[in-house]
Amino acid sequence: MMTKPPGRGRLRIYLGAAPGVGKTYKALEEAQRRASRGTDVVLGLVETHGRKHTAALLDGLELIPRISVRYKDSEFTEMDIDAILERRPAVVVVDELAHTNVPGSRNHKRWQDIDELLDAGITVLSTLNIQHLESLNDVIAGITGTVQRETVPDAVVRAAEQVELVDMTAEALRRRMEHGNVYPPEKIDSSLRNYFRTGNLTALRELALLWVADQVDDQLDDYRAEHNITRTWETRERIVVALTGGPEGDTILRRAARIAERTTGADLLAVHVARSDGLIDAGPDHLARQRKLVEDFGGSYHQVIGNDIPSAILDFARGVNATQLVLGASRRGALASRLSAGVGATISVRSDAIDVHLVPHEATRTSRRIWRTPPALSMRRRLMGLAAALVGLPAVLTVALVIGLPLAATVVLLFGAVVGVALLGGLYPGALAALGGFALLDYFLIPPRHSLAVGDRGNLLALVVFVVVAFAVSATVELAARRTAEAARAHAESDTLSTLAGSVLRGDSALPALLERVRETFGMQAVTLLERHEDSIDDPDLRRDPDQWRIVATTGGEPCTAPACGDVEVPADDRLALVLRGRRLEAADQRVAAAFAVQAAVALKQQRLSEQAAAVAPLAEADRMRTALLAAVGHDLRTPLAGAMAAVTSLQDTTVTFSPEDQALLLEAAGESLTRLDRLVTNLLDMSRLQAGVLGVHLDDLGIEEVLPRALDDLDATATVHTRIDPALPLVRADSVLLERVLVNLIANALRYSPEERPPSIAADTTDGVVEIRVIDHGPGIEPADRDRVFLPFQRLGDRHNGNGVGLGLALARGLAEAMGATITPDDTPGGGLTMVVTLPKTA
Repeated sequence: MMTKPPGRGRLRIYLGAAPGVGKTYKALEEAQRRASRGTDVVLGLVETHGRKHTAALLDGLELIPRISVRYKDSEFTEMDIDAILERRPAVVVVDELAHTNVPGSRNHKRWQDIDELLDAGITVLSTLNIQHLESLNDVIAGITGTVQRETVPDAVVRAAEQVELVDMTAEALRRRMEHGNVYPPEKIDSSLRNYFRTGNLTALRELALLWVADQVDDQLDDYRAEHNITRTWETRERIVVALTGGPEGDTILRRAARIAERTTGADLLAVHVARSDGLIDAGPDHLARQRKLVEDFGGSYHQVIGNDIPSAILDFARGVNATQLVLGASRRGALASRLSAGVGATISVRSDAIDVHLVPHEATRTSRRIWRTPPALSMRRRLMGLAAALVGLPAVLTVALVIGLPLAATVVLLFGAVVGVALLGGLYPGALAALGGFALLDYFLIPPRHSLAVGDRGNLLALVVFVVVAFAVSATVELAARRTAEAARAHAESDTLSTLAGSVLRGDSALPALLERVRETFGMQAVTLLERHEDSIDDPDLRRDPDQWRIVATTGGEPCTAPACGDVEVPADDRLALVLRGRRLEAADQRVAAAFAVQAAVALKQQRLSEQAAAVAPLAEADRMRTALLAAVGHDLRTPLAGAMAAVTSLQDTTVTFSPEDQALLLEAAGESLTRLDRLVTNLLDMSRLQAGVLGVHLDDLGIEEVLPRALDDLDATATVHTRIDPALPLVRADSVLLERVLVNLIANALRYSPEERPPSIAADTTDGVVEIRVIDHGPGIEPADRDRVFLPFQRLGDRHNGNGVGLGLALARGLAEAMGATITPDDTPGGGLTMVVTLPKTA
């Protein structure tokens, strides 16, 4: 027998697109394989559904007996967790991860049972259908017309060590169904016509494939980050669009979207580098429109800060494992293109495995100015300035001497050359040119010539003024360049902060999304928000101790466990720190990071306040319910109780002799009062259970013709209410007891308000893939504005017949219906009155 690994057990999930694809079969095959290797394997709970090939795989495996749970006078069986924990096998097979346990069981959901087994160090093999994933529940309901009430949080499935897709084509699954290998013969025809239609199965299969692909994609990203792999792996098409903020971005985005549409499952990402490139100014209006456009195309918008535009774009593309880059063709003129390679050309040379598309647009080569001042004095400009000073000044002087220009003209020409050098190269080349011009003038033109001596004081003053003015121009150019760089930096920061503010206003301030934006903006490997434990002190030595900190949220690769573990630490408040790992930030970037850190602290506070509010809301609702219940007990319940007591007291009075007819009337009055009292108390108890979330729901396949007569008998209205049920009405998925309570309350409400000459009626038929039960009355009806209020507890909308109820009937009916996955919708009755439409899902 093999020993189990220490610590938490491992979860392996077999995921399928629909019932019958072979998930349980695969799980049992794996169990047999492990058992054959000597692993201690047991069966905790397996549902074979009568499939003989699946049942054959049970041979030779130990089966843990189930435990009985009694609910509503019935016996049910569930998995015996205690027996499995006491047995402590290495591996246990637990079928149907999304199963809801019988009320009274140890846990509400089976995945919670499995979590206990994993905590005990037991490895679990389980199964799941894609329609039970919580995030896809509404999508699948829209495809199949069936709402799945049993769901599993995505986080539970994503936490599994391995999710294996059990795949089968729609045609193959339908053949299995026709051969009787999935459902019993009586369910085959209805299943093939409804849930197991080819279109439904194909859509479910695609959802399963895409979900598993996303899971694999996340695992690949984690692996690349863990192993510091930056080169592109072409596992999935990711198209990155670089936006400059110009009007041509719309054309480029549409072109990229068409490229993405040609590949199924391709991702579209738009990125803007928040720093002016000296050629195109970013327009906030254009960026806002383009952000909405890329989101309409199903893509995502990102913004990063970078001094070098090509490097920033390539770093982002490699970080998201992009396979294609879409850029706009250059807007620069011919001279600018000859002086330096543009962004597109530079990225094309350095892109390695990433395909680059240069998209022509209406603004190509329409730059209004051939030369525009770059945002800062780069090393290249300074070198060009030095070269101009060393070569240009002697060349200008040589030309002046050859032509024979007078001294004044030569001085002006040389001064212009010095100013040009200063404008080109800034302070240091300008200063060198000023001193060089001084020396050239003195040596070649100022008497005594060919000597650095100056004979005339006036000439000396002119040379000094020449140097001072040249220095001043150089300093002014340097200062202007620095201010331009600072303005560009401030513009980039303001763009990033405005994007952050916009994200908050749009509700994107959840911590993971916020940290991901920080990671993208600064090109980091990992970003982590840490919180110091309450009992720890703010000691610098403890900033390296992971035991003093806990991870609140993280994104990217391996998270930092203490502030000192990262490359950048930004305090968010007294107890929170935003830690970035990947590279050091410049001082200017620290300001933006600090803004992100403050926002992260605010987001965390809002999240916790929301959690507290959510925790308090049920208490407030319970308090309101308790107050209303007390009011109901003190007022509405007193009337039928007083009536029953009066009748019984009269019958007990020996001083009065009642005739048999009077005795019968008194007994009838007492019975009616007690029946009304019983119904009121039942409604109050059901509403209390519903509000407390402890109402048990047992869904089963049943017919409307089975439930409706019991509801009418309960109200003694079989002869009063007219019914019309479609003979071909399919079975519905519902709880028999709860559906009966829903119909009783709706019919009672209809009887209360319908005139005697026009009693209510009930119709049941099939519409758009669902079953609708219509409870029709011909009373006064309800105004459209009041149709939501009528479902509030203890609400009568001005009804004065207080003795008839406490205003719980419709509220209870809707609550019970929603607990079963059904809906109740009010509608107008033709000719006047109200129609309550109960919509129920058909049996799959």
